[in-house]
Amino acid sequence: MALNLPRPRAILFDWDNTLVDTWPIIYKALHDTMQRWNMTPWTLEEVKLKVGKSMRDSFPEMFGEAWEEAGDFYLAAYRSYHLEQLVALPGAVRMLDAVRAYAPYVGVVSNKRGDSLRIEVAHMGWNHYFDVLVGAGDALRDKPYADPALFALQGSGIEAGRDVWFVGDTTTDLECARACGMTAILYGDVQPESTAHYLGVPYHLHVRDHDAFIHALV
Repeated sequence: MALNLPRPRAILFDWDNTLVDTWPIIYKALHDTMQRWNMTPWTLEEVKLKVGKSMRDSFPEMFGEAWEEAGDFYLAAYRSYHLEQLVALPGAVRMLDAVRAYAPYVGVVSNKRGDSLRIEVAHMGWNHYFDVLVGAGDALRDKPYADPALFALQGSGIEAGRDVWFVGDTTTDLECARACGMTAILYGDVQPESTAHYLGVPYHLHVRDHDAFIHALV
């Protein structure tokens, strides 16, 4: 067990770019949508920095009154090719195979639309790994608010606290974990100590890959 971390009673994972690689899919769908609305599309690097909130929180800021139409366009574009391009991140399957020995309750809390999340998890053949799948729109509010993580624990008999680990790659995930009083674990091959995007956002542990996460458990 990683130094000073409590043994987890539950582990909640983000989905996009924590368990599966979806940046190329998100980038293409968002590129098409921004072009359709005569906006300068973001680069892939900008997408990685700016995308984290759910559509219902981010699209009104981006597209104003047209946000629902833009959202429908984005979803149609995304769903036209997401399943054929969806791939697991290296080591994710090995990690998910191992994680049940250390946590009796495992779930996903994503800012991807709940219906899209459940389609993707089923497509990967991963339903058996998870006790709960919570996506955007399933709770009253989405990440970074506490609502979806708390919703994920409903009926489990487990209360939010440090013995619930929340694993994700964005500041939105870290802020959600903090709002719930959970152990926040930053996932990904990043340099948070020198990246403005992460400065000032607290977390308890940083793991660069899924093998490092397994090591943190044992």
